[in-house]
Amino acid sequence: MAPVHHLGAVPHLGPRPSYYIVRKGDTLYSIGWRYGVHYRTLAHWNKIRPPYTIYVGQKLRLTSPSKGASKGQSAASTSKPKKAVDDKKAKVKLAASPPLTEAKVSTSERTAKTVQGIRWYWPTEGEVIRQFSHKESGRKGVEITGRLGQPIVAAADGKVVYSGMGLPRYGKLIIVKHDNNFLSAYAHNQLLISKEGELVKGGQKIAEMGRSGTDRVKLHFEIRHQGRPVDPLRYLPK
Repeated sequence: MAPVHHLGAVPHLGPRPSYYIVRKGDTLYSIGWRYGVHYRTLAHWNKIRPPYTIYVGQKLRLTSPSKGASKGQSAASTSKPKKAVDDKKAKVKLAASPPLTEAKVSTSERTAKTVQGIRWYWPTEGEVIRQFSHKESGRKGVEITGRLGQPIVAAADGKVVYSGMGLPRYGKLIIVKHDNNFLSAYAHNQLLISKEGELVKGGQKIAEMGRSGTDRVKLHFEIRHQGRPVDPLRYLPK
């Protein structure tokens, strides 16, 4: 029997399970973030159309149907138990990931850097204490220290597609969708201000810095392109 994963376990660190059972608070974006799969890929595998509504108790495929799926096997459960957990339509536009050079930066900069039509801002002020790791098992974002309660802002215009604390080790987390390809995440907050479905502007306050899910006050910040982690320092202003 193919393995089925539930929300209570630690974040995915080994082989991805074949299926996932949707729990309260999940969105297609948060599930994709947790398992390193682009949300549109998950939608395709599970025959889910925009606005990507999923339901508590729904069984979602986390691997391609072409990998080990028997003939006639359904890509996902078609049952719709009780309550929808993500029914908000997202605005989209296309962008591509450019080749950029990594640079050391100061988070005090308030200017924006435009990359493929997206204006990126620093999500907060403070010292970058840990940088992105290119190792498969390494850190997939940057960590910035600061004061408890200081503003966390959206790194670019977008739509909040997750606001909650359902992903272990991220604490109170916000995920923002910027277009069809780019997502950003803001973890370990003490207060989540923006709600799912809210449209936000780059530089707009969306949370307050905290230490939820970690041992010190800091922001863990990630950018993903088509579901894959990329180095935020390649996109943020110098």
